[in-house]
Amino acid sequence: MKVPDVTTRSSLLTLLALSTALAGCNLAPKYQRPDGAVPAALPQGGAYPRAATDAADVTQIGWRDFFTDPRLREVIETALVNNRDLRIAAGNVLQARAQYRVQRSQLVPTTTVSGSGTYTNNLLGASGASGAAAGGGTAAGGTTGTGAGVGSSSSSNVEIYSVNAGFSAFELDLFGRVRNLSRAALESYFASEEAQRSARISLIAETATAWLTLASDQEQLQLARDTLDTFAETLRLTQAQFRIGVASELEARQAETNYQSARNDIATLTTQVARDQNALNLLVGTTVPANQLPTALGSGAVTRDALPGDLSSAVLLRRPDVLQAEHQLIAQNANIGAARAAFFPTISLTGTVGTISTALSGLFGGGSFTYTGSPSVSLPLFDGGQRAGNLQYARASQQVAVSTYEKTIQTAFREVADALAQRGTIAEQVAAQDARANAAQVAARLSDARYRAGVDSFLVSLDAQRTAYSARQQLVTTRLTRATNLVELYRSLGGGLAQE
Repeated sequence: MKVPDVTTRSSLLTLLALSTALAGCNLAPKYQRPDGAVPAALPQGGAYPRAATDAADVTQIGWRDFFTDPRLREVIETALVNNRDLRIAAGNVLQARAQYRVQRSQLVPTTTVSGSGTYTNNLLGASGASGAAAGGGTAAGGTTGTGAGVGSSSSSNVEIYSVNAGFSAFELDLFGRVRNLSRAALESYFASEEAQRSARISLIAETATAWLTLASDQEQLQLARDTLDTFAETLRLTQAQFRIGVASELEARQAETNYQSARNDIATLTTQVARDQNALNLLVGTTVPANQLPTALGSGAVTRDALPGDLSSAVLLRRPDVLQAEHQLIAQNANIGAARAAFFPTISLTGTVGTISTALSGLFGGGSFTYTGSPSVSLPLFDGGQRAGNLQYARASQQVAVSTYEKTIQTAFREVADALAQRGTIAEQVAAQDARANAAQVAARLSDARYRAGVDSFLVSLDAQRTAYSARQQLVTTRLTRATNLVELYRSLGGGLAQE
């Protein structure tokens, strides 16, 4: 068996050294993060609140610390375990990680080991020696004869054993095509991780908002029931007065109008509460126990006041959706490098080493070593514009990714700005609505007393009752806006990232 000579081995080593030296060649454009899509600072002044200099970093506040109601914390924790959208996001991460491992495997040769044994029956002397020609001939001693010659044959078994290890058509990545494809797969994996984090934050915010909406509608339903009792008593008295001629039919009909309106509100809110529970169950992924459901929104806070002290727009760069868009942009940059590398020759190497012997016992003996080395180079001369089209597509995809990244930052900027604008005035709105509701309640009591004393008409009393009812409804709605605004501010600033 042949052992590789010094010249052959030197050629192989030179080829491998050359490929290693050129491994740093990368045709992908240098990545630069786009900037200037949004102002350097978040809006301040006017409707926007003054930043609290001692406020903690909202991204470092865990959701268990941000939400103070224990029932709401239990509901969110259940949602993080059971929500199907979050499970889908987790599955997408696993898929992207597996795809990256598949792509990365092309950076190293796939080595295989094989063994074989061949058994051949070799018929020796099949043509035979004819002894004498088929025609007449002269025998020894001058005797002439015409008999046919007689041949002889024998057989032998040939055995060949071999063991080989090597790789086939391994691409020497001289121009970075495989490395850029691997980088693109890695960035896609990172993007899927950020998508999962973004889904987690959104789920926390959506679950909290759904829970608070249910609390608000429960309070509105109880308010409608209490008001119905008041309107029912007023209707009963007015109808009694109408029957004895003290009140007019107009007054009785007006009282019935208020009563029927409250009945309609109860029916509508009963349906809405059921729908709120269904929405909450869908987010949580299971039926929420009754002891974890709210009965009223109330005036107390269910979250921390997490207004950030740093109002630089740089905080938006830490949002998972922004990071996801950036990873996708980097992946498209890498795809450009891979598309450029396709214009250069593709160099592949096939090599095996092994041993071969005619006896199993001598398989690893001296002189049985064998090897093969087969480098190849290919460069398409004409492909109908396929490579040029792939490069144009990669460049266009990169431009789309840039615009997507900038749009994501702009969307994040608007979400934070809107939340801050609402935050700057919501306290004043709640205070005004609270004062209005109290004033309307007092006005309704005074108007009823004046009506009973004969000072005011019944219509004035009914109008005061309607105003008081409407003011209390609006107060509940404004309190819900305050609570959900804090949740939205927490979400839009990237809160909920801290693991607990």
